[in-house]
Amino acid sequence: MNRARHGFAAAVAGAICVSGLTLLAQTGTQPQAPPKAPEFKQVLAGKKFTPPIRGAAEVDFIKSPTRREGQTLVTRIQVKNTSNAPIARLAIDETWYDKSQNIIPGGKGVVNGLLQPGEVQTIEVKTPVNPNMASSMLQFSHANGTVPKPHPVKSFDAPAREPATKAPAKATAKKK
Repeated sequence: MNRARHGFAAAVAGAICVSGLTLLAQTGTQPQAPPKAPEFKQVLAGKKFTPPIRGAAEVDFIKSPTRREGQTLVTRIQVKNTSNAPIARLAIDETWYDKSQNIIPGGKGVVNGLLQPGEVQTIEVKTPVNPNMASSMLQFSHANGTVPKPHPVKSFDAPAREPATKAPAKATAKKK
């Protein structure tokens, strides 16, 4: 029991001596001012920043025919952002069906980053080949919402779409 007490006392005395020596070493030198933090510069100062769209986005797309490359089906889809804000991480899921309309797992393609308004990019959707595949369906989405009605187009050079309006019904008189 005495050995434990002497060992503990020696450990405490050693700790006091070490802390005293470091205190003496610190007081013997001139105190230095802490280094100054670097000045921060605003990254977006003077630049226009439009936040990504939230909710429903508008997209036009051109789908090229699906091609087989080895044991993979590759579908290339060109997309154009027709919304007034950037679309964050636009994704296209391709779901395949067999002749009985049973679901076969498909693939997914993504535009990493932002798709700016009016910008066109190509997305590749790769799917493993399954001999039962008959038809496919595309599902568009993005990081902050969905694309409820993507518009298939023949080319992006076509004039802007006009909203569909009903022409007034013409009154026709019956001849007697």
